[in-house]
Amino acid sequence: MEDTQKGSQLQPDSVPEVGEDAVMFEGASAPYPAITEEERQELQEELVKVEDEIQTLSQVLADKEKQLAQIKRQLGITPLNELKQNITKTWQEVTTSNAYRRTSETFSLASLKATAAFSSMGSAITRKLEDVR
Repeated sequence: MEDTQKGSQLQPDSVPEVGEDAVMFEGASAPYPAITEEERQELQEELVKVEDEIQTLSQVLADKEKQLAQIKRQLGITPLNELKQNITKTWQEVTTSNAYRRTSETFSLASLKATAAFSSMGSAITRKLEDVR
C-alpha cells in the first residue's frame, strides 16, 4: 500500500493525539515534514475511516458482550459461579506447574529431615535423662 508507506515515513517516534479529543489548528506548523495538500487530504480521509472502524468495532464488541451475558443468564451461570470456576482452574494450574512441584518436593524433603532431626534430638535427650538417673 503506497499510502501506508507514505504514512509510516511521515510518522515521528511519538504519535500525537488523534480522535475526538485532537485539535487541528489551520495554519499551525505541524511537527511533521511538509506534506502536500493531497497527502494531507488522504491522511484526513484515512483518519476518519479508521475512527469509523474503531467505532463500529466498539459497537460490535458491546453487542457481543450483551449476547454473552444473556447466554450466561440462560445457562444459570452467575458471577459467583464464574469466580469459583476461575479460582479452581487457577489453583489446578498452579499445582500442576513445575515450580509448584519442585517447591512442594523441597518442602517435603525439608519436613522429613526436620522430623528426623527432632526425633534424633529427642532420643539424645532421653538418653541423657536416663544417664542422669
